[in-house]
Amino acid sequence: MAKTESFRASLDKQPHEVASMFDGVAKRYDLTNTVISGGQDRYWRWATRRALQLRPGERVLDLAAGTGVSTLEFAKSGAWCVATDFSQGMLAAGRFRKVPMVAGDATALPFADAVFDAVTISYGLRNVSDPDAALREMLRVTKPGGRLVIAEFSTPVFAPFRTLYMEYLMKALPRVARAVSSNPDAYVYLAESIRAWPNQPQLALRIADAGWSAVKWRNLTGGIVALHRAYKLG
Repeated sequence: MAKTESFRASLDKQPHEVASMFDGVAKRYDLTNTVISGGQDRYWRWATRRALQLRPGERVLDLAAGTGVSTLEFAKSGAWCVATDFSQGMLAAGRFRKVPMVAGDATALPFADAVFDAVTISYGLRNVSDPDAALREMLRVTKPGGRLVIAEFSTPVFAPFRTLYMEYLMKALPRVARAVSSNPDAYVYLAESIRAWPNQPQLALRIADAGWSAVKWRNLTGGIVALHRAYKLG
């Protein structure tokens, strides 16, 4: 892993760069996320599980699942959940969680059509080279009547708080990451990618353009994170 030290991907999201960057942060990724979010990551995972409204026996794809910490949360519902990520290092770091794991690219998923009752992706869509292609792939593998939940960093709705948050992203977050992450430069990419990402209404339009229906969103922590939910028509 030494070759990935002090490496960050560029915002053109070249897949090999993004995968290599996440390989390099895998060992301390979950700890770092908890520290830089002030523990809010646990609440965001719980809220995502609630939004999915999972039932025992359902089949769920957790995309960009990293080490599987989100997959484990969703499995509490009794649903069968599979973690998928294109970073082999992240999946390897989470093998101890004993959830099904499959390596895969969000723009070309290794699953048949209409096999999942629900698909979810947390903080990963903005790291995909072609998010619109990924949204169409998620639609393809979802059963008619199935649902999508996207948890992603977004735009705080209260202007003064938004200003403070952007200052934190660009200045404080990289400093915090240096204390806990194995590759703090990756969190400079994190901050830049959040700033460049569409806001809540813009992302909702892209989800609808990919073929999803009844798109709605809910803000968490003042809009630092937004949960977008949609359905595949039957």
